[in-house]
Amino acid sequence: MKALVVDDSRAMRKIIAGALRKLGYETVEAADGAEALKVLEAGPLPDLATVDWNMPVMDGLTFVTQVRANRDYRALTLMMVTTEAEHGQIVRALAAGAHEYLIKPFTVESLEEKLSLLGLLPEGVQA
Repeated sequence: MKALVVDDSRAMRKIIAGALRKLGYETVEAADGAEALKVLEAGPLPDLATVDWNMPVMDGLTFVTQVRANRDYRALTLMMVTTEAEHGQIVRALAAGAHEYLIKPFTVESLEEKLSLLGLLPEGVQA
């Protein structure tokens, strides 16, 4: 399985990508939504994208909205991974097309639980 990790913080990208690799994912990283769209355009389409909300150039909500507007990306599962913890923000992200929402700081176990809910734990991994 392949995951795209989108976050303007290099350290956070490394943390999320490292956790996903331990679960068996191949990962690719992007520093903002615009860079992430270029990764998607280049292909192949990943199974999962973890998306931060607050990023320069293109924020996570705009990225989610643009991905959902493109029929070619329908199979991509989107999970917001962000410090935005207000209920209204969570509702906005889910309404825009995110499948799940994980609030920073998070544990690897909570990431695994979200992936399990989405049916995206690689074979042989149990949450």
